[in-house]
Amino acid sequence: MASVPAVLQSEWTKIRTVASTTWTLVSAFAVTVAMSAALCAVMAATFDDLPELERATFDPTLISFSGMVLGQLAMVVFGVLVVGTEYSSGMIRTSLAAVPQRATFLFSKITIAGVLALVVGMVTSFLTFFLGQALLGEHRTTIGAENVLRAVVGGGLYMGLIAIFSMGVAAMLRSSMLSLGILMPFFFLVSQILAAVPGARDVARYFPDQAGSKIMQVVPDAMNSQPAPYGPWAGLGIMLLWVVAALLGGYAVIKKRDA
Repeated sequence: MASVPAVLQSEWTKIRTVASTTWTLVSAFAVTVAMSAALCAVMAATFDDLPELERATFDPTLISFSGMVLGQLAMVVFGVLVVGTEYSSGMIRTSLAAVPQRATFLFSKITIAGVLALVVGMVTSFLTFFLGQALLGEHRTTIGAENVLRAVVGGGLYMGLIAIFSMGVAAMLRSSMLSLGILMPFFFLVSQILAAVPGARDVARYFPDQAGSKIMQVVPDAMNSQPAPYGPWAGLGIMLLWVVAALLGGYAVIKKRDA
């Protein structure tokens, strides 16, 4: 019987020695920071051209996280690769032979990768916020302003939870290609499009990304956005339910099906 510390050490070794997982985290960080900084600079230069209602509901904290639209996709890739690569390479058989306790194997992998994703998410969120505020000039806010620290910490949690959710989906589907083929269009296209369609908006606001992203919003109905029937923490709670469901689904599959 493999001990939990030994399994955790093994999973840490797998992640840090595979270039693809390392580079996806670097990409998540770089894309989020760079895109957010660029959009904050543009916003500062064009602020006076915004409609009056958007100026009145301007949220400097939320705009500093605008790069997460793309950064979260890198987190999706990281989460999928952490789990799916072992299936595509066939190494899952070796891993399960070494660690026959499948719950220990799966949740040790998700613990190590999840903590790493959360750490990267937090670093990305704080750096993105401070750089964005510096570029916003007179329109900036401060970390000590009401609810701003909650939004910044929430941004880091959001990025980490996106990765963990993707791990659960990959464990259910047992394929990197299939998981990416579903998750990438869902987060980048389907969720965004449905959130803008009046008839579908009531459903889309309960999708994990739509609900979870509310934690990064400080000004209610910021930038003339549609109001939600829940608050920031409730939105993150909805996202957490999606994550738990995905992880339980992944465990159910790995427990009942052979590698």
